[in-house]
Amino acid sequence: MPESSLPGGFVNAVVRVGDTVRRPASARTAFVRDLLRLLEAGGWNGAPRYLGVDDKGREVLDHLDGHVAWEPRQPAEVSSDESLLAVARLVREFHDLTAGTPLAEDHEVVCHNDLSPRNTVYRPAGGLLRPAAFIDWDLAAPGARIHDVAHVCWQYLRLGPAVTDVGEAARRIRLIADAYELPDRQRLVTTVLWWQDRCRRGIEAGADAGDVAMVRLREAGAVREVERAWKWVSDHRGTLERALR
Repeated sequence: MPESSLPGGFVNAVVRVGDTVRRPASARTAFVRDLLRLLEAGGWNGAPRYLGVDDKGREVLDHLDGHVAWEPRQPAEVSSDESLLAVARLVREFHDLTAGTPLAEDHEVVCHNDLSPRNTVYRPAGGLLRPAAFIDWDLAAPGARIHDVAHVCWQYLRLGPAVTDVGEAARRIRLIADAYELPDRQRLVTTVLWWQDRCRRGIEAGADAGDVAMVRLREAGAVREVERAWKWVSDHRGTLERALR
């Protein structure tokens, strides 16, 4: 069947073939397979189904219909409070399904580790787009619940210099923490900063080692963008943390 490139994939070449998605296999393929099968067995519809490996050695997943918010400009409902609440609840659902399983090892849960609008499928609900599923699970690994919640705060609120209302950003961080029912929320802003620093260092290290995808990201200005986001969160840390008390 003919293949068509899917938009938004900056690091991996992802294509659609009929009703399936084909992704390059990696060292994480077996883990992702087991995770997606675990979520499917739990009756959770917020992730694609793992269908096997094709004759080119690529992972085969079912294609999830809907709107993937990979472009910078999006309909207002994508970033609405209602959509943030739904994202946080979806994260809590798959975390709870993985807690205490062998895949989580000695950690709290299995984390997605790359939650963002560009990895979210939105579908109409009551006439408005709402998050329904997450894609791109290739970075999933055992971790702490707060790691994914912090990544949601960073990416879905676009925490950084583009934010013009710090108080509103703080309110929405509290909204995410409340919807997830996060107990240790006083570490949430610290964990956002940890993610940003980890992301910056990861791109730099990968680019220095010759990883083509990381070189492209650095040349596209990703390191500078993350550094500015880190400084913004650091500068406004007090305001953001007060909203979580």
